[in-house]
Amino acid sequence: MQRIEQHYINGAFVASHGQDTADLHNPATEEVIGTVRLGDAVDAERAIAAAKVALPAQAARSVAERLAMLGRFRDAMAERRDALHAAVLAEYGAPAARSRWMVEHPVQVIDDAMRVLADFPFQRSVGQAQVHLLPVGVAGLVTPWNSNASFICGKLATALAAGCTAVVKPSEMSALQTQVVMEALHAAQLPAGVANIVNGLGQEVGAALSASPDVAKISFTGSTATGRAILRAGAETFKRVTLELGGKSPTLILADADAQTAATLAVQAGFINSGQACVAGTRILVPESRRAEFEDALAAAVQAVRSGDPNDAATTVGPMVSERQWQRVQGYIRTGVEEGARLLAGGEGRPEGLSRGWYVRPTLFTDVRNDMTIAREEIFGPVLCVIGYRDEAEAVAIANDTPYGLSALVIGADEAHATAVARQIQSGRVLVNTLRHEPLAPFGGMKQSGIGRECGAWGMEAFLEAQTLVVG
Repeated sequence: MQRIEQHYINGAFVASHGQDTADLHNPATEEVIGTVRLGDAVDAERAIAAAKVALPAQAARSVAERLAMLGRFRDAMAERRDALHAAVLAEYGAPAARSRWMVEHPVQVIDDAMRVLADFPFQRSVGQAQVHLLPVGVAGLVTPWNSNASFICGKLATALAAGCTAVVKPSEMSALQTQVVMEALHAAQLPAGVANIVNGLGQEVGAALSASPDVAKISFTGSTATGRAILRAGAETFKRVTLELGGKSPTLILADADAQTAATLAVQAGFINSGQACVAGTRILVPESRRAEFEDALAAAVQAVRSGDPNDAATTVGPMVSERQWQRVQGYIRTGVEEGARLLAGGEGRPEGLSRGWYVRPTLFTDVRNDMTIAREEIFGPVLCVIGYRDEAEAVAIANDTPYGLSALVIGADEAHATAVARQIQSGRVLVNTLRHEPLAPFGGMKQSGIGRECGAWGMEAFLEAQTLVVG
């Protein structure tokens, strides 16, 4: 049993003012493996005050000084790969391929921020004016449980690169990963107050960040409902916000696509991170003219997916993060059946042979209409929907008929044609015949999938304000 009792504030591990605790579970076994003490508004205000005091010095640091800081942070995270891997397996249950990525990615995103910082034009000439890009101020960074360490490192590295200071409110469900990051920050010997982390609930610590007049910026990744609440709270102090929210991403399979190739890619897109991903391609659009063929290929691909022990190399889908999330996914599967969708694979309950652990049977529905609940709402689990279309105009219309617009995938044999179709989809990111991610390109959503962009120079600019200077 691991007990996490402290926050990281002003360069030190400090006892929590908040007295409530939350249990940490291993989702593969349902066992309690630890507890985390939850911070409250007092803890949040202490961290905000530390960040405010540290801000002037951080804003004045040179690019070289900021690069040195980030380099120490990156190296400290790299030295803790084994500890982070153990935390990911214990509290999240990511299968082998995903858990390895979740260990390497925090190091990579710090490296990416350093690459952007090294060449970033903080001063620009525009006609007779000089434009200076200045740090926005203290940043509140709120991260989710589905890749907690990566989100902390990515947001924090970008904020520090821009010259901001920060207070991080990570998911309380990922406290083991957060502890590894805190220890790395301490080992990196960053200046006191530039990076602070407070474990706690959104309604306590997150609300304090959103309400504080000393926090100029909120960067949040999570649900659309919470994003709305942050917008409302932040409006009182005109906070700058970056919100990366939910998705109901379409995978549009064109009529010329090879069935086996398309099915394999579509299922990978839908089951990424065990389906617990905002970018997951959960609506699979197929042409009616080849519907039966694509259904057979997709069903075979889903049935080949192994859901089970994350320590087993054959596993590709791990457990849901919590019992609550497992119940939520089961409810959506039940709703799909009740609304008339037809199961091609999976269904309610655990996979065969598993009596405990929050495992979901990899599930594929067909005969789905785009107005059904399972086609409208983000399920956040390994549940996919097949929706037929008559022609490409209808396919694009169905793809765009959603309140979300975070990611999309188009699959087709003619790449130029598939790219032309992709340009018609209302989404912040559209992939064509690939699941490859470009870390220096802007990432974020349209419509209710968010506001603003992260990654690359666009992500840096989100932590900066432009000041125009004209001298007579």
